[in-house]
Amino acid sequence: MHARGDPAPGPRPRVSIILPVHNAEPWLDECLNSVLQQDFEGTMELSIFNDASKDKSGTIIEKWKVKLEDSGILVVIGGHDSPSPRGVGYSKNQAIAQSSGDYLCFLDADDVMMSQRVRLQHEAAVQHPTSIIGCQVRRDPPDSTGRYTRWVNQLTPDQLLTQVFTSHGPTVIMPTWFCSRAWLSHVGPFDEGGQGVPEDLLLFYQHLRKGGGAVRVDQTLLLYRYHPQAATRSVLEATIWTHRVRFLEERALPHWAAFTIWNAGKQGRRLYRSLSAASRRKVVAFCDVDQNKIQKGFYCYEDSQERPKPRVPVLHFRAARPPFVICVKLDLTGGAFEDNLRSLHLQEGRDFLLFS
Repeated sequence: MHARGDPAPGPRPRVSIILPVHNAEPWLDECLNSVLQQDFEGTMELSIFNDASKDKSGTIIEKWKVKLEDSGILVVIGGHDSPSPRGVGYSKNQAIAQSSGDYLCFLDADDVMMSQRVRLQHEAAVQHPTSIIGCQVRRDPPDSTGRYTRWVNQLTPDQLLTQVFTSHGPTVIMPTWFCSRAWLSHVGPFDEGGQGVPEDLLLFYQHLRKGGGAVRVDQTLLLYRYHPQAATRSVLEATIWTHRVRFLEERALPHWAAFTIWNAGKQGRRLYRSLSAASRRKVVAFCDVDQNKIQKGFYCYEDSQERPKPRVPVLHFRAARPPFVICVKLDLTGGAFEDNLRSLHLQEGRDFLLFS
C-alpha cells in the first residue's frame, strides 16, 4: 500500500475529489480532463486510489498528475498492485483516508464532470451540512437506461426521501455524491465486502438512519456512462432485495398498524413472503386491477408454518384501504397505473410507498 503526493502547503484543500480506479484506461483521459476544467475557485485536491489496475491506467494517472498540479490542483495517488482488486468500497475508503479536503466529491473513472459541478454542489453542501448532494445526469449512450435516468433526474425533493425503497437504489445516485467529510465520517465507511456488495446502498441507508438529508442540484453536472463492465451490475438482485425489505421493515412499517400490498402478482407475493412474520400479520389485503386475480378472492400463503395458513384477500384497488406498499413498476404501463394512483388523491410517504 502506498500513497504519494506532497503535503498540502498551507491550509487544507476545500474539496477533495475521490476517484477509485480499476482498469479505466478507455475513459480516464476524459475523466481527468473534466477535473482540470472545473471552474470552482476554492482549493481542490484529487485523491486517486488505483485498485490493482492491469491496463495503462497508472501511466495515464502519472501524465495527468503533472498537468493537474501545474494548474494548482493537488494530486494524491494511492494504490496496490496485488493480483486482484479489493473492490469499490475499499478503494473509496482508501481514497478518502489519504485525502484532506473539508468536502468530498465522488467521481467514477468512467464518468465526466461538467465544469460547474464542484462549484454548484459545494454551494449546496455548505447550505445542507448533513445532506448528500446529488445532481442531474446525462446518460451515455443516451437511451441505455431511459426509465432509470428519468427517475434520477425528476424525483421531487420529497421523493428523494420517500422513494428510498425502490429497486433503483439510492435516490441520490453514487456517482453524483458530494458531502462534507465530517458528515461522512459520522455516517461511517463504505462496506468493503467487494464484488456483489451494494456498498453505496448500504452507506445511503446508514446515512438516512442517522437523520441525513438528500438534496439534488437541478442541473446536469455529470455524464454518466453505462457499459456492461460497470461494477454496479455485479450486485445480485436478490442481495439488494433483501436489504430493501429489511430497510422497509425498519423505517416504514413500524408507523403502520396495517397495510395493503398493491400487486397481487409475482412481485407483490414475493414481498409478502419476504416479510417477517410480524410484518406479514399487518398485511390486510392485496389489491390489483387484474380481474382474474381479484376473482380468486384471496392469496393463500402455502409455505406458512401457521395453522390455518394465512389467507389474504385480493381486492380491486378502489375497494382497498391505504396505506399501500406498491409493487408495480412505474413508467411501464403507458400511464395507466399512475392515473389509477392519482385518482385516489393519496399522499406519498403517509398513504403509500413505492417498493418496485
